[in-house]
Amino acid sequence: MEHQVNSLWTQFNGWMPTIIAYAGQLVLAIIVLLVGWAIINMVTRGMGRMMAASHIEPTLRGFLLSVVGMLLKALLLISVASMVGIATTSFVAVLGAAGLAVGMALQGSLANFAGGVLILLFRPFKVGDSISAGGSAGTVVSIEMFRTVLRDASNEFIYVPNGTLSNNVVVNSSQAEHVLASVSLLIDYNDDLDKARAILLGLVEGDSLVLTSPAPAVGFLPQAANVSVSFGFWCAPGNVVPLVGKYSEAAIKALKQGGFHLGVNTKASG
Repeated sequence: MEHQVNSLWTQFNGWMPTIIAYAGQLVLAIIVLLVGWAIINMVTRGMGRMMAASHIEPTLRGFLLSVVGMLLKALLLISVASMVGIATTSFVAVLGAAGLAVGMALQGSLANFAGGVLILLFRPFKVGDSISAGGSAGTVVSIEMFRTVLRDASNEFIYVPNGTLSNNVVVNSSQAEHVLASVSLLIDYNDDLDKARAILLGLVEGDSLVLTSPAPAVGFLPQAANVSVSFGFWCAPGNVVPLVGKYSEAAIKALKQGGFHLGVNTKASG
């Protein structure tokens, strides 16, 4: 019995240096983990304040802070694991391979995600702007990380992938202070062009929503069967649709009342 006790004591004494060394490494790793975690939280909070001062979109700001925080904490955990003797080389290799496989599988989604980051970062448009891109047009309702939601003139919602918006030409009608609105009509070759110009320009006189500089203008373009009339005026982007509707109707009524023959093919039949 005494021999067994002595043997165990001898083994324990042999393990003591290893236990003490490992305990020291463990305590040091815990201290590094706690201090590092606190520093990472301080860094992300500081980055958040800097991004807010730079007027970066809240959606992008929150996402970037989350990604940076997770990456830094993952690196911290790997470092702490290596401090206590855990082999991290194979672990990092497995994570890299898994990340590559996920990236290949989600290639399209990642392209849309990257497009969302670029849109939120460079802000070619914002919520409330009227845009057209990739065959879609409407007012921007929301900008999400993978898609942008538009509402068209029919009050229908259009979901456009951000990859499409970031890789195609985007026309933003709301960035300019004023835009050119246009009403198109067809009149007869025998109609008086100067009279038509006077009638159309008279329609917008006194309208506070229509700019006087640049001044409204009327242009004529010969067609095979009739004359194309383009009545243009400048206004704020948000007034284009109502004003075009208003003066399209007013132009038709005024020209008919003035004796004009809208859309008549006199030249072709004569």
